[in-house]
Amino acid sequence: MMNIIVGSTNKAKLGAVREAVQSLGINAEITGSATESGVSAQPFGDEETREGARNRALAAVKDGEGDLGIGLEGGVKELDGRLFICNWGALALPDGTVYTAGGAQIPLPEEVAAPVRAGNELGPVMEDYSHQADVRQSGGAVGVFTAGTVSRADMFGHVVRLLVGQWRFAGGGGGPVASGPEHA
Repeated sequence: MMNIIVGSTNKAKLGAVREAVQSLGINAEITGSATESGVSAQPFGDEETREGARNRALAAVKDGEGDLGIGLEGGVKELDGRLFICNWGALALPDGTVYTAGGAQIPLPEEVAAPVRAGNELGPVMEDYSHQADVRQSGGAVGVFTAGTVSRADMFGHVVRLLVGQWRFAGGGGGPVASGPEHA
């Protein structure tokens, strides 16, 4: 049985990894580990959000206890004068190989975007906006703004499938060997 360590204890992130791995037929024990992202509490832009995911994945697999480390990070980015949510994931191997992938992006209403631009984290802003507790641990902003059609776990699950697909393609899951992963 494979041991996959997720660089987070967030329920939505752990659920996303569990569901994605199971849907791909991988027999694995999934555990969460409180890791530091090494980026701002509210990552801004694709680069910072991707870096946070990468840092979490590498930290999760660092001590050699896991076969794979997965880091998932949500952030925001400006595009055409609007603030969008963005999300990135990374899959790290014990040898320092890292695969990354980005996911869905949707714009935030200005009444949410303004306080985030002013330096507030999206999670607490969403709790105030939606009058729901622990939005980050459940449907997330994407769940609120898609009327529950897509949850945070759904969004991150898609990213996990992209990561595992790259790892498999590179030979990690029995597929052909390809070039392209990064190294720590």
